[in-house]
Amino acid sequence: MLFIYKIPGYILLLFGGFCLSRGGLIVRSFNEASVWQILLLRSFFFVIALLIFLILTYKKNAFKIIKNAGLPAVAGGFFLSLSFVAFVIAMTNTTVANVVFIISTQTIFLAIAGYFVLKEKVSLIAFTSIILAMTGIGFMFGGSLSDDSFFGSIVALAIPINFSILVMIIRKHPNLDMVPAIFFSGIFSCIYGLIFSESFDISNHDILMGFILGVPQLAFGFICITIGSKTTRATTIGLLMLTETIFAPIWVWIFLNEIPPSSVLIGGFIIVTAIIIKSFDKNKPVNT
Repeated sequence: MLFIYKIPGYILLLFGGFCLSRGGLIVRSFNEASVWQILLLRSFFFVIALLIFLILTYKKNAFKIIKNAGLPAVAGGFFLSLSFVAFVIAMTNTTVANVVFIISTQTIFLAIAGYFVLKEKVSLIAFTSIILAMTGIGFMFGGSLSDDSFFGSIVALAIPINFSILVMIIRKHPNLDMVPAIFFSGIFSCIYGLIFSESFDISNHDILMGFILGVPQLAFGFICITIGSKTTRATTIGLLMLTETIFAPIWVWIFLNEIPPSSVLIGGFIIVTAIIIKSFDKNKPVNT
């Protein structure tokens, strides 16, 4: 599995966002599981998938790699797990549109964090791309936003903030394999799910959905994002991750026949344009 480390970071990030974009569709496919049961199920399969990936990649050295990642991986995993929990709480306290819109602001948080923490300058092209991308996001979700739950929206802010912290930790430790960080995030999330789940009486259908959510969606996505972030500038990470925002309504359109309004299509086109413009930026990938 070491071949994945040789794939360009921007390709991994695009594919990672693509994988995560299916989350909303899969969550809506559960029958009876509560949000905490969903968190527990996806985290359990998430951990198993990551452990298998590490063993296939490093074989007998897998646990040594986890140990060597040390405190940075534990810290990164903890902050990412807070994002997972915030997602669950936000989804039950405000609208989906509010949550997705706030998650999309990670583009701004990453640019700010990259500037102050990593001392990465934001070029004119990058700045223009960010403004254009946020305009596209406004088109996609502006008409769907609601102020019904201030609490849910505030909690949702923890998602992009904690994800940005994870990326800063990954970038600050370029010589460490930080896949163990997302392994630890799964461990933490399993603990939260065990504590707050009302019961463990879950149907076979929902267990299958938990597997699909935890492995091809979450594990594949975050493995690619974690590895891709090592060699990619923070601003670029934020823009490439917007593929999640673009594809999410497309999956619902294809499988649930929910036709998105024209504003969503226009917004998606603007975001794609922003990503294309950013590709002309002369800033090179980060050396590790």
